[in-house]
Amino acid sequence: MTASLWDWRRRVADLYATIRADPAPEHAWQNWRRVRDGLFRDHAQTPIEGAFTALDFFPYDRALRFHVTLDPLEGPEESFPAGADGELRMRPFAKSRGLREALGGELTFYWLLGYGGGTFLPFADATSGRETYGAGRYLLDTIKSADLGAAADGRTVLDFNFAYNPSCAYSSRYVCPLAPAANRLPAAIRAGERTPA
Repeated sequence: MTASLWDWRRRVADLYATIRADPAPEHAWQNWRRVRDGLFRDHAQTPIEGAFTALDFFPYDRALRFHVTLDPLEGPEESFPAGADGELRMRPFAKSRGLREALGGELTFYWLLGYGGGTFLPFADATSGRETYGAGRYLLDTIKSADLGAAADGRTVLDFNFAYNPSCAYSSRYVCPLAPAANRLPAAIRAGERTPA
């Protein structure tokens, strides 16, 4: 790990801590966009190759913020190529409860295997490959501090307005895991990051 990557991860961790502490979700989202634009524009670890002005997002939609219950789930280990890092291994550990009525399905939460572990939540939807990145987007990646935390009642916060593209959407230098079949939702989720220009 380089000092600049460490700095990037620190800044992202600080950003998500600020988001979790903000009682106004739309205000937190505006701050998230502003800080991410700054990181993508100015930081040495940006995945952007070439000129950059701003990331493209759908407008904030309050209807796409959910508090979900996690039901335990057991499943086989899955692995994905991870470029120079070898393989990314993960295992499903929970299924959401609280999305089906609005989005037509639920999402599987994965535990990343390996040093430190972490929660990972990739997804694809009816906008994937059209209005959003074809391989899907991410909602949670706790190894990179991307986590909106829990609501006051303990349920997990899933706010699709914070859905973001994996680094491989911007550069061939990265290899990113795709959204598994279990996490392909039939609804068109017009929230979060759009396809990079």
